[in-house]
Amino acid sequence: MGSISLQSAEALIRNVAHSLPNQPLAEMERNWYAVSTLPRNERAVERFLDANQIESFLPTCESIRQWKNRQRVKIVEALFPTYVFAKIHRSEQASVLRSPGVRRIIGNHKGPIPLRSAEVEFLRSGIYRERIEPFKDLVIGQRVRIVSGPLRSLEGTLVRKKGGLRFVLSLELINQNAAIEVAAEELEPIAA
Repeated sequence: MGSISLQSAEALIRNVAHSLPNQPLAEMERNWYAVSTLPRNERAVERFLDANQIESFLPTCESIRQWKNRQRVKIVEALFPTYVFAKIHRSEQASVLRSPGVRRIIGNHKGPIPLRSAEVEFLRSGIYRERIEPFKDLVIGQRVRIVSGPLRSLEGTLVRKKGGLRFVLSLELINQNAAIEVAAEELEPIAA
């Protein structure tokens, strides 16, 4: 067996250390997944995941409801009912699935499919807070991309509502949509 000098070993260690990324390997492999929950269990699932050190996110929106006694109440509700987002490593999927209130992690026959980080980060940013609302029925329209501002590069469908333009962000994996008001000059059409 050949011997190696101390200087050669130190140089080798320095080269390997410089080539490694700054983040731990487990952190690099974490992706955002859509987690399907039982109805009205989104908050409980998010709290349970957080208590177990699993990064999760529940996008919400505010709406004003009027009760039978004509009292108006501001309600904070899930933007995508029965869905929570979790940033997990493949090895953590089993612990998410064992969480109370969780039905499944969204995917196909091959397994769970990660969401695009840009879509989840847009929802987490809070920029939308005042202007977003659930959008139940996707209207067939032109596919567009936002070209300026903090939402730059997001793609969606253009629809009209109450005389204004709305950009509809579609999370196709979970078949859910959210509409946000945008100016026409912030959009460009996407070639088919």
